[in-house]
Amino acid sequence: MSEPTLEPTLELTVAARTAPADGVVALTLRRSDGGALPGWTPGAHVDVLLPDGMTRQYSLCGSPDDRAAWRVAVLKEPGGRGGSAYVHARLTPGARVRVRGPRNHFVLEPAARYRFIAGGIGITPILPMLAQAQAAGAEWTLLYGGRTRGSMAFLDELEGYGDRVRIAPHDESGLLDVADHLRGAAPGTLVYCCGPGPLLDAVGRCRPDDALRIERFRPAADDAAPRTGFTVVLARSGRTLPVAPTASVLETVRAAGIEVLYSCAEGTCGTCETDVLDGVPDHRDSVLTAAERAAGDTMMICVSRCTGPRLVLDL
Repeated sequence: MSEPTLEPTLELTVAARTAPADGVVALTLRRSDGGALPGWTPGAHVDVLLPDGMTRQYSLCGSPDDRAAWRVAVLKEPGGRGGSAYVHARLTPGARVRVRGPRNHFVLEPAARYRFIAGGIGITPILPMLAQAQAAGAEWTLLYGGRTRGSMAFLDELEGYGDRVRIAPHDESGLLDVADHLRGAAPGTLVYCCGPGPLLDAVGRCRPDDALRIERFRPAADDAAPRTGFTVVLARSGRTLPVAPTASVLETVRAAGIEVLYSCAEGTCGTCETDVLDGVPDHRDSVLTAAERAAGDTMMICVSRCTGPRLVLDL
């Protein structure tokens, strides 16, 4: 049996750097030979591979029609794990950086009506969605919040949408009134939201899950059942492995020498999504929708487990 093929990486050059908000840098990335980059759709992100083994996911926030360049925007997080600090300090014009992807688990589905909600740097995946919704002639509005106007990126680009966009900085308007923004939405309206956890939780309380699409930058609180051991069968590799209560499926298969693609190891990026051939997953990720979880066809092996004694995976 052949091993899974791991995604290739691209070595790109920082062609330009701007500061669209306080504490935010936007990088334009190009191939050094001027060649075309892989295509992408709104909601997609790339993995940026930094020194010392750090990998960070950043949403593409430029135009999918521009195959010559990718744009990402990065918020500097003083209390972070070092990724954003490196980007802000070292990724200046002319710098080289390795990138993998793009990948999309936050796809803009066709609809006649949308309600968009963004908090802080959560505007990045939403920005190209607005352009697509506008081009499709859809009915849409955006509620966008942040600490202050100065901290909110791409306000100049949003001005062109007029009163479809409501800018609501916390120091001027208080907490985002998501209930008001969603009130009166017609049946079939899809809600897309990206931002800090409390904002996503507030939106989730206001809108049925079948209409809500969210993307988290941090894992949701793990309120799942206690971890128990089980057996994982790797169909393509012909291996059967015990997964201990203290280990993840990802850790177990990697310890056995099986190469798998992964990135965040927190259940937020979707990189390690794996097909389930038999067994019922215990989903603990922040990527799959309720319908996808109920189907049980795939799982994120970095955090999700098994509800029974045995799981068969396409690995």
